[in-house]
Amino acid sequence: MCSIKELNRKIEETREKMYKTYYHDPNDPQVLVISQCLDVLLNEYNQALKKAKKPK
Repeated sequence: MCSIKELNRKIEETREKMYKTYYHDPNDPQVLVISQCLDVLLNEYNQALKKAKKPK
């Protein structure tokens, strides 16, 4: 599993890629694929945050 900082970087890169793809062609099927990848990263990020907040 990636660190929270690394996940945040990947999220921002993926979000930027999705925006660029969308602005180039809103009907490009890659927009959906990239969005799904972004969802996975966001879920991992949220899980990492929950894990980091748990008392040990």
